[in-house]
Amino acid sequence: MSSPLRRDLLAGAAAGLAGGLVFGWAMRAQAYMVTVAGLLGLQSAEAGLALHVLIATVVGAGFGAVFRYQPHSHAATISSGLMYGLLWWIVGPLTLTPLLAGQKPAWSLAETSAAFPTLIGHLLYGGVVGAAFYILVTFYLRAHPASAAPAIAGETPTRRVVILGGGFGGVSAAHRLEQLFARDLSVEITLVSQSNYLLFTPMLAEVASSGLEAQHISTPVRAALPRTRFRRAEAEAIDCDAREVRIRASASAPVETLPYDHLVLALGAVPNFYGLPGVEACCFTLKTLQDAIRLRNHVIVLLERADVEPDPGERRRQLTFVVTGGGFAGTEMVAEMFDLVHSVLRYYPHIEAGDLRFVLVHSGDRILPEISAELGAYARRKLEGRGIEFLLGRRVAAARPDAVALSDGTEVPARTLVWTAGNQPNPLLRTLPCERGRAGAVVVENTLQVRGLSNVWAVGDCAQIPDPDRQGSAYPPTAQHALREGIAVAENVAAALAGSAPRAFRFTTIGTLVALGHHTAVAEVRGWRFSGLLAWFMWRTVYLSKLPGLEKKVRVALDWTIDLFFPRDIVLTADAGAPLRAAAGGDAAGDETPRTPPAPAPQTRSAQAP
Repeated sequence: MSSPLRRDLLAGAAAGLAGGLVFGWAMRAQAYMVTVAGLLGLQSAEAGLALHVLIATVVGAGFGAVFRYQPHSHAATISSGLMYGLLWWIVGPLTLTPLLAGQKPAWSLAETSAAFPTLIGHLLYGGVVGAAFYILVTFYLRAHPASAAPAIAGETPTRRVVILGGGFGGVSAAHRLEQLFARDLSVEITLVSQSNYLLFTPMLAEVASSGLEAQHISTPVRAALPRTRFRRAEAEAIDCDAREVRIRASASAPVETLPYDHLVLALGAVPNFYGLPGVEACCFTLKTLQDAIRLRNHVIVLLERADVEPDPGERRRQLTFVVTGGGFAGTEMVAEMFDLVHSVLRYYPHIEAGDLRFVLVHSGDRILPEISAELGAYARRKLEGRGIEFLLGRRVAAARPDAVALSDGTEVPARTLVWTAGNQPNPLLRTLPCERGRAGAVVVENTLQVRGLSNVWAVGDCAQIPDPDRQGSAYPPTAQHALREGIAVAENVAAALAGSAPRAFRFTTIGTLVALGHHTAVAEVRGWRFSGLLAWFMWRTVYLSKLPGLEKKVRVALDWTIDLFFPRDIVLTADAGAPLRAAAGGDAAGDETPRTPPAPAPQTRSAQAP
């Protein structure tokens, strides 16, 4: 165990002990320890207190191991402690305590209100743990300043690693390289991305449905990677012979050249509209924060217009929402859009629930083909029970501002089309002199090195990585794979810089999680299948734990807590106008379709557990 990790574990345990004593004193005044002792079969409240302090110490050590010490971040550390206390309140009094008593978890509003006093105690515990942890480590570093000073092998970079793409694969690769070369500044790490944030795409549908704030699911790259040199720019060309990448910060900026010794491609994917007439101009994509915000505002504008629309046919068109693609993204998006509209319907007195229509178009014979047929059928049954329509075995053939044409010749009058039916690797890959797969992704060896190119590696959506457990198949483009691929490629680059042989990448999918709205989800983890409220709780727990950044975890947890008690927000945050739809001949009632981003989006991942 490394010295900093051992230090943070011990400091966390001491902070947990302090927080446990404070919490125990506060809760003992309310006879909470007597209740705990009775549930566990202990003889006295003192025994319950002793067990509580022991658990608090272990939980505190976990805080130190998970959140780690960051200098000059006392406010963030205390905020993380409060979030930590909130999570343990959900796990403890709301879940484990009722289960030990032979009851169901206390997740209803009335039961949650009854447990409110223990929430104060858990928040107090978390705040004390966060503050005590920061203070203890700070004083330790002042007493042992040598432990905070890294041994630097050289101050002038002599070897350069360039990473193209700021998605899960690119950021995880840079983070691992920072760890591997923390004491060696002769290795320069540069990350190039058009966005200065890492977007947690599995939660993007909740931003579009006003369930989460946009900034809360995005982490600034500069804050997440302090050791990495970050460039907000677009990669325009790669010269593999000269080992150079040409980038441009903006259309009017001059071209810059970045030399590299090793290049990591993590460019992600962009939407693929298959050349279908009108689709690119008339649809909404869901790749970036801007896409999600634009879709949210578009839906709210249509509700505002439909509330005063005198023409029943036009009102029906404005209140019809079509999503194409029955995979993870499409299924979650139609469920979230349904929840958004129905949660705010009270504000629009002239719109009846019967006026609303939600349609999911999918070319296959069942939705969610990536999971078991049993869970896919459950998801469809739940969504159909709410009133969502499924048009299976059909494709979108064309689109107009006021209608969506299907492959069977029928049309769905609608002002909203959300496209989640196809992606393609970044077009920059077509310029590389290497082998590419049928979809356009670069073919790589099992070590993640691009086949046919020297010192060029690839991960994520833009790479076709062979899966040894499925001969002839490649790893799927999911977040959990991209994270591990990024770590593996960083270790292989470090090995190559040290003159060692790279190792083959191998990873077995952990599980699949799909949210269905209404506190319902489906999950498949290591062959075990879950559905309903338990799967929904698993979805939120897993994704909250994987969300990058301490501050973001706190903010998302608070957003979710607020969403349990209050309706979605309908404040328009930006102009929802769309020049493309107007240019396509759309009338004034339906010109909210967004312009597709001209530049490649950050690496996108499907909604699977990372």
